Amino acid sequence: MTKRHKVFVSYHHANDQHYRDAFEKLLTHTNDVMVSRSVQIGDIDPNLKTETVRQKIRDEYLRDSTVTVVLIGTQTWQRKHVDWEIASSVRNTTLNPRSGVLGILLPTYPTPKTYNKHTIPPRLWDNVEAGYAEVIAWSTDAQSLQDAIHRAFQRRMTHQPTSSRKLFAKNRSGEKWTP
Repeated sequence: MTKRHKVFVSYHHANDQHYRDAFEKLLTHTNDVMVSRSVQIGDIDPNLKTETVRQKIRDEYLRDSTVTVVLIGTQTWQRKHVDWEIASSVRNTTLNPRSGVLGILLPTYPTPKTYNKHTIPPRLWDNVEAGYAEVIAWSTDAQSLQDAIHRAFQRRMTHQPTSSRKLFAKNRSGEKWTP
């Protein structure tokens, strides 16, 4: 079985674009480890209604991805689009089978080797607790990233995700989320 997967990258566009670009360059252009299914800046009109944006992400970008990678910086947990993307990734429907989920702590994260559950996306944390997702430290080692992506791909068949939280209606603020 191949270890090359169709990967959707979820991240805080304003803060972490550089890392998304570096991640995709390393794994698509340099090492041919993944096929990118990510939303690029300008792909979706920011003036569209919330439900239209959610549907476009789900139907046009996540539909044929097999793994969602969440790049975790200092404010990623606050972003409504990240929450929506994780929620859509773990849904299993006829048109959109669920994807595996992997979180990667960016070097800009306050403690880039370990994390506080209240400063990663809450829906990601729920799935880490359920055994469906994993969080790893940033790496430029293509092989270790490929292995982590493949583990996420495999877990989607062996574990049940959870998505019981209400979707974010808007971006959040503060230093951390509370239950």
